[in-house]
Amino acid sequence: MTALAQRADVEAVLTRVPTGLWIGGQAREARTGATFAVHDPAIGSVLTRVADAGVDDGLDALSAAAQCQREWAATPPRQRSEILRRAWELVTAQADDFATLMTAEMGKTLAESRGEVAYGAEFLRWFAEEAVRVGGRTTTAPSGNGRILVSKEPVGPCLAVTPWNFPLAMGTRKIGPALAAGCTVIVKPAEDTPLTMLLLASVLRDAGLPDGVLSVIPTMNAPSVVGALMSDARLRKLSFTGSTPVGRALIAQSGENVLRTSMELGGNAPFIVFDDADLDAAVEGAMAAKMRNGGQACTAANRFLVHNAVRDAFTAALTERVASMRVGAGAEADVDLGPIINARQRDRIADLVDRTISAGARIRTGGSVISGPGHFYAPTVIDEVGADAEISSAEIFGPVAAITGFDTEEEAIAAANNTEFGLAAYFYTRDLDRAARVASALEAGMVGVNRGIISDPAAPFGGIKQSGLGSEGGAEGIEEYLNTKYTALTA
Repeated sequence: MTALAQRADVEAVLTRVPTGLWIGGQAREARTGATFAVHDPAIGSVLTRVADAGVDDGLDALSAAAQCQREWAATPPRQRSEILRRAWELVTAQADDFATLMTAEMGKTLAESRGEVAYGAEFLRWFAEEAVRVGGRTTTAPSGNGRILVSKEPVGPCLAVTPWNFPLAMGTRKIGPALAAGCTVIVKPAEDTPLTMLLLASVLRDAGLPDGVLSVIPTMNAPSVVGALMSDARLRKLSFTGSTPVGRALIAQSGENVLRTSMELGGNAPFIVFDDADLDAAVEGAMAAKMRNGGQACTAANRFLVHNAVRDAFTAALTERVASMRVGAGAEADVDLGPIINARQRDRIADLVDRTISAGARIRTGGSVISGPGHFYAPTVIDEVGADAEISSAEIFGPVAAITGFDTEEEAIAAANNTEFGLAAYFYTRDLDRAARVASALEAGMVGVNRGIISDPAAPFGGIKQSGLGSEGGAEGIEEYLNTKYTALTA
């Protein structure tokens, strides 16, 4: 596809994207009239401008959510289910448009964007099915003096703060269960990638979602807007995906009104290759776990712990694969790796790699910024990385694989767990007993055994330690948006 044709495709999709604040079922300007630019990270050009919400705009969105909360909660579950099902059908039918838009504003390859559309849309279908399965229970009190009735009720108006790395899926993973449970939702998308969420809002309206149930408020002043919403007693829940430092601050702030919180925070996933592993499979899994989305994922493999008996062979094979990756604009058909989201993130990755090399590690391939336009970093493999190196504790969030050796299973487990994070972990082995033993010993909310991709809408997604609170997806996902009520019935 030529650059001219790519741009024409993007401009055609942009004509369908509302660029105002989405409040009350329609796009409107910010009260101040302020806007901000959304850039294409592959070439640095401005895609379009969107309305820049201020505190008053955020409170307008909360007013709309609060006003229709009772009516939406009273909407029959089957009706809520059918709206979500229609939304899944519409997103699926418009998959090419969503993929084109995501690639334009985030930079990932079109193949990965199409994969995200399928994955993100599936949360709408999954929670359409969960909407009609919210349960409860009734039992006789042990004393015999009555019955215990337990029911589930929607939490109330929710605020969802979503990141830039998965512009669709991180939204649908929150919106789907909230709507299914009967909650109204305000979404504050990342300022780098607001367009996909604005397009989704219009699709949900087309699917029959009542006005006011969902609002989308892009803003360049997130601390003030989010802070004002969290300080308002009408808001009852916050769901946040992002860094652990920001998550800690939001958890502290949520205490003011005792908000329900779901936190999907940072990761430092180990990828362990034991000496009995199928190395070909391990390399394939490593490519998926590390290079998917350009390494810009909280579940990305962050530390490669490889048994010393197979370390040279694994490193050589991984280096060959990484060195062959083609880097360029994600819309180009022959590209394997797109740009980093912005110059700030690219420079942070470059600085981390440079310091790691200065500390004694060795570059096997990559290790440099690629000249623009756009924000590119070469896919990189580093070995001879010390266990106490900064890159072993920092979340890389880029296409850099750092390899450290080990000698015993106990040593690998200890190294894998030597982190404040506990989101995802991966390991490869042919030994069934070891698989069960290591999976149990790893301190992570999600563990991949002989596989490099673990996300599934039907499975709970969440971490332990400082990687977060609660779960998204699976049967557990809708529980995050429900209160439990106990009613005592006299016999």
